[in-house]
Amino acid sequence: MSMNRFLLRLKSLLRLQVLKSRKSFTYFIKFVGSFLIICLIVMISAYKFIQRNNHPLAITQNYIYIEPISSFFRREHNLNGEKIDWHDYEYLQREKEQFGKPGENGQPVYAEPGEEELDKQLFDVNGYNGLISDKIALNRSVADYRHQQCKKIKYLKELPSVSIVIPFYNDHLSTLLRTVYSVINRSPKELLKEVILVNDHSTKDFLYGELEEYIEKHLKHIVKLYVLPRRSGLIWARLAGARAASGDVLLFLDSHTEASTNFLPPLIEPIAKDYRTCVCPFVDVIDFKTFAYHPQGDGSRGIFDWNGMHYHHMPLRPGDQEHPWSLYENPVMVGGLFAISAKFFWELGGYDPGLDIWGGEQYELSFKIWLCGGKMYDAPCSRIGHVFRGGMPFPNDRKGIDFITINYKRVAEVWLDEYKEYLYKRDPDRYARVSAGDLSYQFYIKKRQQCKPFKYFLDVVAPDMKERYPLEEPPEFASGAIQSMADEKFCIDKLNRPKEQPLGIYYCGENKKRPQNNQHFILRYYRDIADADMESCFDSFGVGEKRELKTFSCHHGQGNQYFRYDLNTKQIFHGPVRNKHCVEVNIGTQSVYVTTCNDKKLEQKWKWGFVNETNIRNWATYGSPIMDAQEVKDLS
Repeated sequence: MSMNRFLLRLKSLLRLQVLKSRKSFTYFIKFVGSFLIICLIVMISAYKFIQRNNHPLAITQNYIYIEPISSFFRREHNLNGEKIDWHDYEYLQREKEQFGKPGENGQPVYAEPGEEELDKQLFDVNGYNGLISDKIALNRSVADYRHQQCKKIKYLKELPSVSIVIPFYNDHLSTLLRTVYSVINRSPKELLKEVILVNDHSTKDFLYGELEEYIEKHLKHIVKLYVLPRRSGLIWARLAGARAASGDVLLFLDSHTEASTNFLPPLIEPIAKDYRTCVCPFVDVIDFKTFAYHPQGDGSRGIFDWNGMHYHHMPLRPGDQEHPWSLYENPVMVGGLFAISAKFFWELGGYDPGLDIWGGEQYELSFKIWLCGGKMYDAPCSRIGHVFRGGMPFPNDRKGIDFITINYKRVAEVWLDEYKEYLYKRDPDRYARVSAGDLSYQFYIKKRQQCKPFKYFLDVVAPDMKERYPLEEPPEFASGAIQSMADEKFCIDKLNRPKEQPLGIYYCGENKKRPQNNQHFILRYYRDIADADMESCFDSFGVGEKRELKTFSCHHGQGNQYFRYDLNTKQIFHGPVRNKHCVEVNIGTQSVYVTTCNDKKLEQKWKWGFVNETNIRNWATYGSPIMDAQEVKDLS
């Protein structure tokens, strides 16, 4: 009996244990199932959040970059270093067959008699000649201005894919489409992943229905079009395009450009070697009147001054470039045309979305590249033409808001460190009246990327910048209005003309020491006469009895821009004293020019609003070194 009871007891216990195990297993299954469901919900929520956050039009949200599994930069390439010739010789041959048509090979085109009214109308709304653009084929050929050696260079066989981002606002349709065709036709198909157009809420109807229909019919295999819901500016439009892009490399272009032969491989090979590299093409000039394609000159480096963060070109230094076709380092990009890996662009936080419309974005990105582990180069073997407008046809959409100063202040506060004070002290009122806004995310990026201080930029990246543009502006020789003593009602005036146009005279303003910008000039430490923005300088060249006095970009090289004021004779000398050339006015024609000096002529006598007599009298010893050796002897 006792054994039977034991067995019954044991059986009962085993049955109870089995029931408990089943119950525990059920609980375990339910727990695992609940956990998986929660994980799935979290993953779906995270996916939806990232989708909403990373939507191309969600510009105010900080982009969350997730490097694709297929990213070029996830694995090694070109292990055997194989290089190939990327030229498309079949396409080059087809281009030759187009020669003879209007504008082919980058030749100029002119309006026909009777087209003057339409010509002016289309120029006024574009800032360039839309009528001429319409006369030229969308796939026209342009001359190959590359160095001969560029045509022989082979590039790595394995290169990353490229998304080309082109924002636009109210561009002429044929000009925009020519930009698109130029990059499609002259890019290797293996490399070009997509062209992304971003319409910054244009007001021209044909940039909606007509453009959309054209893309759908002819370009839908390669072109994607996004439309911003409101006018947001160049910076946000570029950000929207970058957020939409799926290529390994982002190539940003302006909407009135034309790519030249084999432009793409030289831009992206350096990035293939190091993803923390940014590369800019040489920017050629497409004439805004005739659409003639002209090459730019020799390479230069970008930099800025402390008088208002104006962009300037500086010459290459000895050793900057091994050959005329070689890459060289550039401190500050022009800003409109450059290639950068998507990975590095988003590591840097992209553009600061707090920058409005345009202005300052080229400084912000250039500083981030150099200070946060990257490098930037110009590539002479990559050339892209750009239409530089002959005027600005668009109104300011931010009336009452000084967005450019706000942008500069945001860049200065984050990246210039203690050097921002040198910028602010040149124009304290300008920067005091605006707020930079919330900069917390920009400082987070700076800390996360362990970026170097701005002192590194000045000491290593652009060590000659402080010599060209001193932190403290040296005292000038003279400044203010330049008043004619032949008729004191008149002062030298820019007459609202752009650079490279003749100066003239106009009625003087009341304040001669600080006149309005058209009449505000400075005889600087550098021995040139600059305008108030220190962007343009008096210049005169050529031959003849009377040579026009114009303004050109200040080059700090003296030469054609060397001017001196004589306290005794009140004359403004141009060039070395031995040349005996002086600035003269013709009151009747309201023109100013350079001619032979004659200290008896009242038309050659001028009064400045302010004269630093001490510096003027010490002309030979004060100021930047006089470059003309004979001039030094003549003045001693």
